[in-house]
Amino acid sequence: MAFPTTIPRLVCIALIGMLVVSAPDTVESAVSYNQVMNYLTPCVNFVLYGGAVVSQQCCTGVQTLYAAAGTTQDRQGVCSCLKSAINGMPVSNFNINNAASLPSRCGVSVPYKISPSTDCKSVK
Repeated sequence: MAFPTTIPRLVCIALIGMLVVSAPDTVESAVSYNQVMNYLTPCVNFVLYGGAVVSQQCCTGVQTLYAAAGTTQDRQGVCSCLKSAINGMPVSNFNINNAASLPSRCGVSVPYKISPSTDCKSVK
């Protein structure tokens, strides 16, 4: 299936921006935007196209990012970024579901659902 060239680029930006970007109503996070880009770039193909297996490089990035978000403030910031990215990009449910499945596929238990409807202020 062919995708317009802008869709993969937008999904890539959404995925990279998902975990830590300072949004106006978010708290400051200890994880920088550049770190998030480095951690999540290997996950772009899975988010775009799915598949039975997530690459080890992607899982290493997800696990490292999860470990870096060690406080409630960090987790709320990460959640807000995920929510903002999902709401701000033209991605399909397929892409959202793939992104949401990354933590569990990589052996990480995130304390909230990656979803446009998640209340990030309730994340602990």
